[in-house]
Amino acid sequence: MPENSSQQRLLVVDDDKGLRETLADFFEIEGYAVAQAANVREARAHLTATEPDLMLLDINMPGGDGLTFAVEVRSRSAIPIIILSGKGAMVDRVVGLEVGADDYLAKPFELRELLARVRAVLRRAKPAEVQRAAEAASQKTARFSAFAFTPDQRALLGPDGTPIDLTGAEYNLMAAFIDRPNRVLSRDIIADLTRKDDWDAFDRSIDTLVSRLRRKLAVHADAAQLIQTVRGEGYVLAADVRWTAA
Repeated sequence: MPENSSQQRLLVVDDDKGLRETLADFFEIEGYAVAQAANVREARAHLTATEPDLMLLDINMPGGDGLTFAVEVRSRSAIPIIILSGKGAMVDRVVGLEVGADDYLAKPFELRELLARVRAVLRRAKPAEVQRAAEAASQKTARFSAFAFTPDQRALLGPDGTPIDLTGAEYNLMAAFIDRPNRVLSRDIIADLTRKDDWDAFDRSIDTLVSRLRRKLAVHADAAQLIQTVRGEGYVLAADVRWTAA
């Protein structure tokens, strides 16, 4: 799957080619961009070129100890790390977490459990750009098209200054778009960001939520052009966002 700017990036570091490819295929289907490394040397090269949002790291590889590498990575980066290991003993789990890993999963594991852990770690970690946006939003107003959105007041104003009432889920969706303008957000990502933990790929609640927000914006602007559907991928706020003093 080709990478786009909305995808969160994973780096899978494991000498087992079959497992690497299985994980890559699974997470790409789930909407992530996945890079692979067969050993510590390749992993270092990937990290030098592009910093991922999360690394899945096998600690038992030839050509370099995974635990030592985890310490090395943690000493210079806050990249979330989930350790994958054939060793499931409590002492190994404790050591893995103490060297700076965010989670530890013993092999063999269920792919859906790993996905849940990846999502949980990413939610806790928050990408640096999202943190910066959240800090800015706590003090400022986001202006897009002719609208004004002030997160700390949970306020959205139309072009004429008229308040637009939002439900909690609509507010979370608006905030997600504001933090990521001009980036396609998949339904899975929207579900995570709007806290719809019970969402699955076969219901239409995300589409319904987007439609509700569009209708409220449409009173004041062409919402179909403002929040666009990207077929097969998700939705995008097609507008530049400018932060100003509240």
